Amino acid sequence: MKTSQYFTLKEVKLNNNCPECYSNEGLELTFKQKLVENLFYKAITKDTINEMHCNVCNTDIFPVSWTDNIEQVVAYHKRAVSPRPKSFKLKKAGWIFIILDLILFLTVLLFIMGVFPSAS
Repeated sequence: MKTSQYFTLKEVKLNNNCPECYSNEGLELTFKQKLVENLFYKAITKDTINEMHCNVCNTDIFPVSWTDNIEQVVAYHKRAVSPRPKSFKLKKAGWIFIILDLILFLTVLLFIMGVFPSAS
């Protein structure tokens, strides 16, 4: 079972006017990076997303409703955020799977080469 989730890289409070309620105190911009995890490994990808939320009117602000000023501020913060480096880590089950496959491969190879005599 593969699960993808995002972890928060940076949260920024913005002083721009909210496109919904026109308050300039509640906008919050969040940058997130993708984390993929399953039974065998855990990996951080290069994929990043940003989300904007207004805490005054409690709505998510989508890029369609951004003003030019908001787009400039988001572009500035996007350049300033530094994502974590891409990583890949095998879990215990992953290492066990690799070792068992290697043992099976070597056993078959030794039977084919005639190191182990066959039963016939």
